Amino acid sequence: MERRRLIGIGVGAGLAALPAWWALRWAAGGTGDERRGGDWHTETAPLERAFPALGPLTDARWVSSRDNDRDLPSPELVISGYARLAPGRLAELTKAHPFVSDGPAKGFTSWFEKPLRDQGPEDPQWIRSRELDREGDGHRTNLWFDRASDTVRFWALDPHG
Repeated sequence: MERRRLIGIGVGAGLAALPAWWALRWAAGGTGDERRGGDWHTETAPLERAFPALGPLTDARWVSSRDNDRDLPSPELVISGYARLAPGRLAELTKAHPFVSDGPAKGFTSWFEKPLRDQGPEDPQWIRSRELDREGDGHRTNLWFDRASDTVRFWALDPHG
């Protein structure tokens, strides 16, 4: 009985400290997201490593489930966003793989994807190749392409797996 009481007191103290920590951080002007100039990442190198079939990328806007937009980020790594392919790369991909008209089933609905809303191409006509998507062994990658803008929209669970 004494052990349960001590555990309860410890848990209660920890939960009481979280709002105080958050309030102090907020009052100091920090949101936990100071490392990025905008609300998304713009580096292309991590995406080129995660999606080697896309080749070099010229521009990117992406977010991660491990971005600190809230106090308890996800233990799973999910990346989501847009990237621009090098000129002519989408034409090469469409010659090498079968594509169908298919857009993402949903918008950016996860808590960490909020900054991506309204960031994609105007009136995209998404196409997709199941050959370029990956699934299995705890990871999943979905890629959608817009021919008019040479843009790829991606969503990947454990993309480096």
